[in-house]
Amino acid sequence: MADNLPAEFDVVVVGTGLPESIIAAACARSGQRVLHVDSRNYYGGNWASFSFSGLLSWIKENQEKSDVSDECEDWRKLILENEEVLSLNKKDKTIEHVEAFCFGDQDSAKDVEEAGALPKLPVFGASGAEGVAQDPDKECPPLESAVARAESCEPEKAASVDPASTAEVNDTEVNCENESSHSLSSGESAPDLGKAEAAPSEVSAQEPKKIMYSQIVREGRRFNIDLVSKLLYSRGLLIDLLIKSNVSRYAEFKNATRILAFREGKVEQVPCSRADVFNSRQLTMVEKRMLMKFLTFCLDYEQHPDEFQDYKNSTFAQFLRTRKLTPSLQHFILHSIAMVSETDCSTLEGLQATRKFLQCLGRYGNTPFLFPLYGQGEIPQCFCRMCAVFGGIYCLRHSVQCLVVDKESGRCKAIIDHFGQRISANYFIVEDSYLSESVCRNVCYRQISRAVLITDQSVLKTDSEQQVSILTVPPVDLGQPAVCVIELCSSTMTCMKDTYLVHLTCPSTKTAREDLEPVVQKLFHLNTETGKETENEELEKPRVLWAVYFNMRDSSGIDRNSYSSLPSNVYVCSGPDSALGNDCAVKQAETIFQEMFPTEEFCPPPPNPEDIIYDEDEIASEESGLSNSPETKPEPSPEESSSREINRYAMFKS
Repeated sequence: MADNLPAEFDVVVVGTGLPESIIAAACARSGQRVLHVDSRNYYGGNWASFSFSGLLSWIKENQEKSDVSDECEDWRKLILENEEVLSLNKKDKTIEHVEAFCFGDQDSAKDVEEAGALPKLPVFGASGAEGVAQDPDKECPPLESAVARAESCEPEKAASVDPASTAEVNDTEVNCENESSHSLSSGESAPDLGKAEAAPSEVSAQEPKKIMYSQIVREGRRFNIDLVSKLLYSRGLLIDLLIKSNVSRYAEFKNATRILAFREGKVEQVPCSRADVFNSRQLTMVEKRMLMKFLTFCLDYEQHPDEFQDYKNSTFAQFLRTRKLTPSLQHFILHSIAMVSETDCSTLEGLQATRKFLQCLGRYGNTPFLFPLYGQGEIPQCFCRMCAVFGGIYCLRHSVQCLVVDKESGRCKAIIDHFGQRISANYFIVEDSYLSESVCRNVCYRQISRAVLITDQSVLKTDSEQQVSILTVPPVDLGQPAVCVIELCSSTMTCMKDTYLVHLTCPSTKTAREDLEPVVQKLFHLNTETGKETENEELEKPRVLWAVYFNMRDSSGIDRNSYSSLPSNVYVCSGPDSALGNDCAVKQAETIFQEMFPTEEFCPPPPNPEDIIYDEDEIASEESGLSNSPETKPEPSPEESSSREINRYAMFKS
């Protein structure tokens, strides 16, 4: 394998997380020769998705933390006298305090085999992700039609929406009202999932099915479990980049259907669009008018500085109290619309967050958020696919021993991989987890607390089982972080039928279990043994079938100067942050790309195959080759010609 790799590239990227994958795609699109390697056997790093069995292997690997030995011991012979080495980590230290719990009969699954499992699947951790490599020329719809197909049966109507258009205040409110009802009605009948499961849902509401652990193991390939839990803002940077670069054709998306709130020990739905507000039974007519008036103000708050300039030094929670809003409205706005901290968020930050939420309403549905089918781990692989289409070379299970640095110039000249091959390049992109402790000795990392649950019911039961919900649970004590809860149904292709996949995330103060278990106990039923006085209450809660807790390193926001002895042409990409969206990763990728290639456009749209102009010599050689063949082949159709041209660029190497 190593003998087949070229010895020289323009850009070498180490790690396949989201920012690294975006940079690799942008570099390949601009004509750079890209080598993209990862020591792991799956794409995405800490952004990856796993099947259930894949996640169990990941848990075992991170609990054991076994040492990795060098496959090539004589690689130091390749270092010249005027060079020095910058060693890279051989094992991942970004995951800590991994604890998994099974709340069923775990012994019953000892002899159970995963249905449809192949012997030693190659590279992808998630079943849905494998299609990216196995079928590189599959035609996928653009983002608008992909969303429409997941939410509606009218792709032509959705495709006519201008992706770059921005709605004014009145247009936003009208779109929210019209598309809200459309999304709710058609979203439940989305591709053979909503209507097909509507009838069983009535039965299951009366007699909940008991899911056994052995069934989860058997149906493990139906799970696509994200290591990091995020949603895509419909007018966020990642959606704009997916549309601009046409990478959206490689994925499909589902609209998040509900915004929930946890107040006074109960979960309730938050009205956020105009239609939701006026249809809400939770709010009085006075509250509805107060809420609409405040949300209208937030859309153009900069035009009315006199209403908030006296509260610039106050928190957003204090500002809300001055607006004569009821306690329930203040709770909804603070925790479920702005989704900000009660103690740390300023008035301006809260107004900006509220406006961002409102501006994203109505573009694809009645909430501001989209979720990629098969999990968040699909997104890095989509950009890897774009990079491969434009000539990038991919090598998984391919670790890098060190960076080779020239002592005089201080620039990195090459890498040496675990086969002992020296590969030169002009620029190097390295995921933060690969940097050694000597380089990161002055870096202070934050931590993210994560929990993933498999449950048997939704936190808020409705007529439809197919709901994608986001819930913010405020902290019990002031100063503690709020917990973001994202609940996924089976139509997102992330869990098996009759189960839900629940992600909990917050900035860490302790271990993940200490941070998140109190919230889990509020929302879910953990044990089968309960007292008579709480039995009825506990039975109303969803039952947790399986859970895992872990802490993940948050290296976002670290200044480049914090890293010691970092060569000028080596750029560091951080892992996931604790924010709900992906703006940090997109900004980081674009900033690094512009520093390397300031005159190049960042991820421009790819050319249409029909617009490709062939070289005359190439055409002549192809014609001569055809004339010498014993059989005359018919002239290909334009569609076949386009497909052949794309095939010519599609190349995965692993």
